[in-house]
Amino acid sequence: MPAQRVHTIERTARIAAPAGVVHGLLADAARWPLLLPAPVHVERIDFDGVRERLRLWDVDGDRIRSHHLHRVLHPHARTVEFEQEDTARPGAPTTGTWTVQERGTAHSLVTLRRHRTLDAAPAAATAHSRREWESEPDLQLAHLTAVAERWEHLDRLLLSFEDSAHIDGPAELVYDFLHRIQDWPERLPHVESAEVSEDVPGVQLAALDTCATPDGRTRSTRVVRLCFPSAARIVFKELRTPEPLAAHTGEWSLVPEGNGVRVVCAQQVMLREDATGAGPGDDAGLAEARRHVRTWLGQAAAETLRLAGWQARTAVRRLR
Repeated sequence: MPAQRVHTIERTARIAAPAGVVHGLLADAARWPLLLPAPVHVERIDFDGVRERLRLWDVDGDRIRSHHLHRVLHPHARTVEFEQEDTARPGAPTTGTWTVQERGTAHSLVTLRRHRTLDAAPAAATAHSRREWESEPDLQLAHLTAVAERWEHLDRLLLSFEDSAHIDGPAELVYDFLHRIQDWPERLPHVESAEVSEDVPGVQLAALDTCATPDGRTRSTRVVRLCFPSAARIVFKELRTPEPLAAHTGEWSLVPEGNGVRVVCAQQVMLREDATGAGPGDDAGLAEARRHVRTWLGQAAAETLRLAGWQARTAVRRLR
């Protein structure tokens, strides 16, 4: 039987935020895609108040990885136990514990301890995998620290909104329009070019040039899209965002309505405080930045909804 070795790693970080705040960020996995750089989407499969099963997608360079994550939450002890298994490498889970300790009223000591069993493999491959695996906790702690230490004004930087439209046409045609992002340069005026790779069915990595900003300037962006045709949903996250955005996630969803379908584009944004032009206590400046982002992204969504409806109605007429 091949030899197996268990690798254990432990990292700690002191964070200038209350322990309850830090533990809350760790426990609320649904918000990770907006608050942390790597997670793209989190689906909760099951939850009984203490134990939960999650499906997590994250980005690593040009790779989109998928994990099954089992967690046990202990809010009173401020710990989170986890077992994470890469869907591409079943049978080699990573297990561990997050522990948050109070250090006064405004500081915390966070410890991440992880264990992984590696199957016997060529020495070079094992060394590379180990270096990669050992670097992850430092990145995770750094990203957690960056978000947690903004806890006092984080809510002011978050913005969620929806745009929707009723479309008289088959849901399949509308979904096809939204799914075929490679055709958007021919269909949407604000999309100038699109290069799309889909190495795994339903997982799209797209590089786009768009001119959807209010000043009409072209900007380049990268976006990950997870397509769920059976549920009529497409989840997305921008990997490169323009000012004043720090993060941008969203979802297209289709719901039957009357003789057609209601299409909803729900978006979530985290603003960059240093790019809003609003200093501490400048509520008016921040409110203007929020209005600016709501208008800009809302107009792009509304245009996409309008043209998706036109495309579906045109296709129906051709079939008659």
